[in-house]
Amino acid sequence: MPPEPETAAAAFTRTGQDAVTHARRVAGEARARNQKQRGENAELIKQFGRIKSAAAEPGSGAVRSAAKRFRAANGYPVPTPPPRPESVPPSQKPAASPARSGDDEEDFSQSRIMRRGD
Repeated sequence: MPPEPETAAAAFTRTGQDAVTHARRVAGEARARNQKQRGENAELIKQFGRIKSAAAEPGSGAVRSAAKRFRAANGYPVPTPPPRPESVPPSQKPAASPARSGDDEEDFSQSRIMRRGD
């Protein structure tokens, strides 16, 4: 006796179950990859902390002079940084001009429009 053909409802149910199974497997693999990546990142952070504490100060005089010599030898511009100011004076904003009081000319500023509304 030949096997019975699958009904549309059964095929739909099976397809849905297969999709859920596939999605769960993919999500599990993604979680495993993320966990592995987090572990590797934690290890790199630990290594970086050890290296950073043991490393010389970046931008020390020797490093700067070597960089300056390299740029000069290869024809790159060697910028000289501007002197650092002691303090920056506060910016002064110009005083706002008062609104015109005469009605001879039309004034469409917000304050004049709001006052004429009454």
